[in-house]
Amino acid sequence: MSKQSAALQPLYQQVKRHILENIGSGKWVPAQRVPSENEIVKSFGVSRMTANRALRELRDEGVLVRVAGVGSFVAERQAHAHPLEIRSIADEIRDRGSAYRVEVVALERVRAVASLAEDFRAPPRTELFFSSLVHFENERPVQLEDRYVLAKLAAGYLDVDFTQITPHDFLIEAAPLQEAEHVLRATMPDARTARLLATTPGEPCLLVIRRTWSAGAIASVAKLHYPGSRYELSGRFRP
Repeated sequence: MSKQSAALQPLYQQVKRHILENIGSGKWVPAQRVPSENEIVKSFGVSRMTANRALRELRDEGVLVRVAGVGSFVAERQAHAHPLEIRSIADEIRDRGSAYRVEVVALERVRAVASLAEDFRAPPRTELFFSSLVHFENERPVQLEDRYVLAKLAAGYLDVDFTQITPHDFLIEAAPLQEAEHVLRATMPDARTARLLATTPGEPCLLVIRRTWSAGAIASVAKLHYPGSRYELSGRFRP
């Protein structure tokens, strides 16, 4: 974020961003005390109400733990995402003030076997693109993304540098989202998934199976594995 755009943020957001940047960079570690309301008031020149709002919201978001009469501390927290929201994981991670990077495991052209053809509601041997990526937050793997894409809706998919743009962001432009379906499961990872996510022996994963529709057809089928000890899916709903 540029200095100019940061300056346009509300004051409490500037305070929150400062705290998140220090946590994301590793300068402030879990259980470390962060500046108090009084210290924030003095260093930022803001009101006590502004300082309180920034600390309170970070507490509510699970970033900080506030102990009455003692202070606020960096929480031991899991990464989390809304289970029904369609967002780029890169944006999720950066919005938490964390460092993001990705490793491309595979990127290739394939033909749909019977089970994949059924997932896409397409004839067997339909041309698909396959990508496999591991997404990292602060150098820890938090998602294995195995994605199949209907080739006719995403020309150029195999030429994309997915270290610079996520499959999500590319597909939003190439095959605008009409509809999405999510299935959530707890699962034990196979050897490949466990290795790529660096899970401990016997550690389960959260699995999100996501299908998206565009132009009246199923555009992509993705299996998103998250290490159970380092990720949680949460959401808030209004009837």
